[in-house]
Amino acid sequence: MTEYKLVVVGGGGVGKSALTIQLVQSHFVDEYDPTIEDSYRRQVEIDEEICLLDILDTAGQEEYSAMRDSYMRSGEGFLIVFAINSRNSFDEVSVFKEQICRVKDSDHVPMIIVGNKSDLENERQVSSGEGQDLAKTFGCPYIETSAKTRINVEEAFFGLVREIRKVKFGKTDDKNTGKTTKTKKKRKLFGKCSLIINVEEAFFGLVREIRKVKFGKTDDKNTGKTTKTKKKRKLFGKCSLM
Repeated sequence: MTEYKLVVVGGGGVGKSALTIQLVQSHFVDEYDPTIEDSYRRQVEIDEEICLLDILDTAGQEEYSAMRDSYMRSGEGFLIVFAINSRNSFDEVSVFKEQICRVKDSDHVPMIIVGNKSDLENERQVSSGEGQDLAKTFGCPYIETSAKTRINVEEAFFGLVREIRKVKFGKTDDKNTGKTTKTKKKRKLFGKCSLIINVEEAFFGLVREIRKVKFGKTDDKNTGKTTKTKKKRKLFGKCSLM
């Protein structure tokens, strides 16, 4: 069974814990209780593969920012969450993304930008277009969720697993089925077989050159075979002298 280490990050009060608990325990936590760090595990089936999700729900408050480097190092993929009714939380997304890339020392870290609280449409401060544009600059997907109504909760976490697979196993999503398939690696133009053939040709060619000098043989241009050449008699050889 493959295990995936997922980390949920974002500003305080955006619904990180609510999303995680909705996925793992299938209920909505209405009261806000600031998280320091909680870990959850759930076995799921994604694209016909049984896997274990190890989810780390992190603190969003600035006073716990010193802890971020340690949990970012251990994570394989990240959900960066903001609330669509909070412009400030959206502005923090770039900060989290930069920190993740710095800690992981890579610009290609599996992540998804999540606009949570989509049920609060009448309080929206960040448009869907803004979220999509930001995700496009990061080179990652964007999805809007509602922990309260469970809209796109599984899709967000399952989508992150697929992003990890792309990086980890060289897999891509089939546009027609939505399933993840393994990509075929291109064969090298000059692989081992080609190298052996070239080496043989080099040695065989050298043998032919030796034959030309040693036995007076030449290559027939039509057949490619080596034939013996007739030596010209010397005008003043032994027989002539006699």
